[in-house]
Amino acid sequence: MDTRSVGRTLGAVAVTLVFGASLVLLLSGSLHEPGGPPPLTPDLVPDPLSTKGYPQASELGGLVRATLNSVLVCVVAVPLSVLVAATAGFALSQVSPRMARPVIALSLVALMVPAISLLVPRFALFRVLDLTGTLAPLVAPALIATSPLYPLVYYLAFRAIPGELYDACRLEDMSPLRVWWRVGMPLVRPVTAGVAALTFVLTWSNFLDPLVFLYERDTFTLPLALRSLATLDPSDFPVFLAGAVLATAPALLVFAVAQRGLRLRKDRS
Repeated sequence: MDTRSVGRTLGAVAVTLVFGASLVLLLSGSLHEPGGPPPLTPDLVPDPLSTKGYPQASELGGLVRATLNSVLVCVVAVPLSVLVAATAGFALSQVSPRMARPVIALSLVALMVPAISLLVPRFALFRVLDLTGTLAPLVAPALIATSPLYPLVYYLAFRAIPGELYDACRLEDMSPLRVWWRVGMPLVRPVTAGVAALTFVLTWSNFLDPLVFLYERDTFTLPLALRSLATLDPSDFPVFLAGAVLATAPALLVFAVAQRGLRLRKDRS
């Protein structure tokens, strides 16, 4: 095993230990009996074990409706964001470097702009369009690929494909759209999996946008529902932690599925 592989292994172990410990403490805390005083020290195995916090979290926080709203936003936003990022990145990779450089520079500048500075103009725009109080403002960022970073990632991936392959497609008189779908996208599946997973997590955990644009409890997403649980009495901390577990599980599942897909593809190749 070379030095690079050892470094990657040690890094993966360190990240797993840090995040794994946090998840273990989160899970163990959610299994305490609601209504009791918080433990003075971390209690990995509560005595007695109780799952009462989970139904209480679902009932008090409205987690079922909030989960459906979050799922709806992600089902629309993630594929749309991947589609926009992939098409933009492919188009950028097919133009001359002289035309691509200004676009890349503007994208890097856009990455430096704090997202919070855009809240006021976004709110004014959606208010004029009468879309505040709906889920539309949460999906709208997908129209610009959610983040300027994602088209750049696709650009680098498509640029790594040998130019001779694109030349062969042109000789076959394939349209740019067909080249993108039939040739480009299958070769950058790992990038698609990564962008989709990151977009899902970013959208799933988005708290600021729902806080600004949503007013009715029926439209709340999971982060807002968890915020309502955070106002409970300290003796009900297992209820809040149970809600956090329910909100965290889908993100972990998405990452696990994406990682497994990448591993299977690597084994086949």
